[in-house]
Amino acid sequence: MKASGAEIEEILPHRAPFLFVDSAEVGEDGSIKARHLFRPDEFFFAGHFPDYPVVPGVILVESLAQAGGVGVNLQTGLRGIYFLATVSNVKYRRQVRPGELFEMEVTTLRGSPKLIKQAGKGYVGGELAVEAEWLCIAGSEDDFK
Repeated sequence: MKASGAEIEEILPHRAPFLFVDSAEVGEDGSIKARHLFRPDEFFFAGHFPDYPVVPGVILVESLAQAGGVGVNLQTGLRGIYFLATVSNVKYRRQVRPGELFEMEVTTLRGSPKLIKQAGKGYVGGELAVEAEWLCIAGSEDDFK
């Protein structure tokens, strides 16, 4: 199962400039792989940092979580909204710079109709950049009003 472009926008409620998944696929083993090219014109580079732009760490974690959301939706066919409830065991190993392709691997550790626990790693050129675990609360828009 694969998704890209408009298909991802059908799955995730995020939109530019806060959509950080360009393509995603789910393997037969349930693993989720996704990619995002951090283009030099991303909104945050103007201020983080003008003379030495790097992707903020929170954006890397957000990218992993978005990839996890796409993967869960591809696996289950369910559409919904996922909010981060906890983020843990985050480790930053390498900076991610403008023009670099961020490749993500996400595993669902456990899930229920309302909670999804995942872990992920992000790479640039095969080099580990970030790893994290997170818990999302899942539901429909009406559940959160």
